[in-house]
Amino acid sequence: MSPRWLRLALTCVLCAAPICGLGAQQAAPRISVPTATLDRYVGQYRMQDEPDIVLSVFRDGDRLYIEGARTPRIDLTAVSDTAFSAWNGYVTYTFVVGSDGQVTGMRFSSPGEQDSLPRISSQPVAYHFRPYSREEVMIPMRDGVKLHAVILRPTDTHEPLPFLMERTPYGVDGSTPNSINAQYTALAQSGYIFVMEDIRGRFKSQGTFVMMRPLADHHDPHAVDESTDTYDTVAWLLKNVPDNNGRVGVVGVSYPGFLAAEAGIDPHPAIRAISPQAPMTDVWLGDDFFHNGAFRQTYGYDYVIGMESSKEVTLPKLSEDAYTYFLNAGSFAAAGKLAGASDLPTWKAFLVHPAYDDFWRARAVQDHLTTVAVPTLEVGGWWDQEDLWGPQEEYAVLEKHNQPSDPMHRVYMVLGPWRHGGWGPTTRHLGALDFGEPVGDEFRQRIEAPFFAYYLKDQPGFKLVNTASYQTGTDRWMYYSQWPPQNETDHNLYLDADGSLSFSKPADPHAFKEYTSDPANPVPYRKRPIEATYAPDSHWYTWLVQDQRPYADRGDVAIFETAPLDHDVTVTGNVIADLIASTSGTDSDWIVKLIDVFPQDPAQSPSCGPTCLTIDPGPAVQPGGYELMIADEIFRGRYRVSFEHPEAIPANTPEEYKFSLHAADHVFLKGHRIMVQVQSTWFPLYDRNPQTFVPNIMTAQPSDYRVAEQKIYAGSHIELPEPK
Repeated sequence: MSPRWLRLALTCVLCAAPICGLGAQQAAPRISVPTATLDRYVGQYRMQDEPDIVLSVFRDGDRLYIEGARTPRIDLTAVSDTAFSAWNGYVTYTFVVGSDGQVTGMRFSSPGEQDSLPRISSQPVAYHFRPYSREEVMIPMRDGVKLHAVILRPTDTHEPLPFLMERTPYGVDGSTPNSINAQYTALAQSGYIFVMEDIRGRFKSQGTFVMMRPLADHHDPHAVDESTDTYDTVAWLLKNVPDNNGRVGVVGVSYPGFLAAEAGIDPHPAIRAISPQAPMTDVWLGDDFFHNGAFRQTYGYDYVIGMESSKEVTLPKLSEDAYTYFLNAGSFAAAGKLAGASDLPTWKAFLVHPAYDDFWRARAVQDHLTTVAVPTLEVGGWWDQEDLWGPQEEYAVLEKHNQPSDPMHRVYMVLGPWRHGGWGPTTRHLGALDFGEPVGDEFRQRIEAPFFAYYLKDQPGFKLVNTASYQTGTDRWMYYSQWPPQNETDHNLYLDADGSLSFSKPADPHAFKEYTSDPANPVPYRKRPIEATYAPDSHWYTWLVQDQRPYADRGDVAIFETAPLDHDVTVTGNVIADLIASTSGTDSDWIVKLIDVFPQDPAQSPSCGPTCLTIDPGPAVQPGGYELMIADEIFRGRYRVSFEHPEAIPANTPEEYKFSLHAADHVFLKGHRIMVQVQSTWFPLYDRNPQTFVPNIMTAQPSDYRVAEQKIYAGSHIELPEPK
């Protein structure tokens, strides 16, 4: 759900023209630098942290500029003899000159980011991006509402081209020739008529915005939803934009991914390919706002204020640690009053519809995916902090209707080692992880671009049969005829009362490991201080790969661990947690984390080649003993029987809680350990369960929050799918 402009701004500041607020810095006065000095800086520079990014520096008259494979020309302003700024001072490039007067490199810095770029050549390389024209239009819908769109078309050809469309609630004014060449480099080079459209009620579009607008009755010719708006947009484009080939593709990440999925429901016949990437699919069952009934408090707070306070994105700010803020506020209802946000439509919905009722079901996509009406490419990330569930669920539903012999009715899926939208930038990294290759570039060049070229231009080269998965641990692309693979066997990994973890069933099923859960001292879900979700310095984007060692010493986290593995253990498919647990309260949350524990001495782990998943030490990371989450999830105990009708938990009574930790494709390497952590709070991402059954947790009173004794019984296990 991250706004597209924000994702680009925070993760790809080198590869786009100024986007939204990036140009708001106060620029330093420009000074004059002799051309002889400028000539010394000309050449190629490779980013040290991201070696796949090479920037070329050119001189044009008395100015320097930079460009790269995904970086359209950026003019530099001299602020000293060696320092140059871009984007009104947001970015600074400082050239490094050795004692012999030779230029050895360049330093890049921006708020929250810096890198060194050694000089690798004195000869720059020019990149020629396709020229695009830009036009703004208002497109009428069937009910008279007009939607604002930006149309970008290559100006170097008049051949009929297909449309490639992104519909978004995040604003399209920043869509320019430079931005599409940076974001959609391979696609823009190939040539499409790009259409970027504000959905109704957002930015310059007319109408009323409704969060995840429910699907309308398509038998009613006057009813509107995101599917009909897409249909009407396509009909207008075909009629009013010259030199098109009559085909349309739709792509989008997060909320735009939801909109891309909607484009495939009762689609216009011209829509020939869609790619929902990290799509919001069901925000109660497993995406942005709830997971198995547990409310994602900080995310719901930040996102709804950001989306419904105005027609544009208005992200909230916190002046203190979010952990402290929400703990002091008490309930979510109380936090809403503090923020003055209680009247926002979705905020009201949270309070009135805490269970899985018709309100949330009407907004879910999966029940409407009754056929593969359009070739569909689902994309997701193993460490997606927002929409991990969506692409896996959409694929699972559509795969039942897959027609392998008919390329026009096929669903494909790509799962990679990414955070939310992490396949967009050029990077080898995710937090402390270094994959040794630019996995996102590989996806875009080998799969995404050929997918659209095949279905929209009849070009060969798309070879994906069904599912591409980047297997972590061994760090290599794997290809499967379906997901999960057919040839797999589930092995139970048992949690014993002594804290051991093994594939042998415990001797005493009545034994248990216990811990005390105190809502007044909940377990943080990531390192504190916890910033507002989309703050410029937020660690939200990579929290799922943060080291889990800080939580192992808490008394309210139950730890189960294997001995060092004497062979590799491969997990490929859906991971299931099956807990037998009891609580002294009458309600409880259960969080299960499957963790790969790296050896204390990295030398004890056999090398698996240059593409092995490794921990990049960095200045503040100790690789020895690193605890990396591989799969994880929360389950709210009141919903163990029904998501629609919550029930109190019988106190001090063992109950079964069986739920998915989602898919994984990971190899626990020889010498590593497998760990499972079980806890009952994950704060403040998830609101605190009072551990006393109340009708609505969001309006719980201070007296409702009580300490509970939790027991995890031997025989509880994790179902690990292993390929045969």
